[in-house]
Amino acid sequence: MFTADAIIDTVQTGKKTFVNAFVTNEKVKDAMVEFIDAQADYTKKAVKVTTDAVTTVTSEAVKQAQEAMKFDYAKVYADFFKAFQPAKAK
Repeated sequence: MFTADAIIDTVQTGKKTFVNAFVTNEKVKDAMVEFIDAQADYTKKAVKVTTDAVTTVTSEAVKQAQEAMKFDYAKVYADFFKAFQPAKAK
């Protein structure tokens, strides 16, 4: 199943593998791996906050749409058009 965390982990693991394979200086390697870990943490948090925000906005939009569907448009239009009926003859 698709999860953003799994994709983020896969990409970051690929970066770490590259760094571990090609960077020979241990201090530089450690700094780069630490940076990659920080990127992963930030990205996971950003995705979670975005997902939560989209979920909340969508939920509220659905509630508003459901409320709009409860509105009795036929009654409102019937009352509105009564004002434009011709006057009765005397």
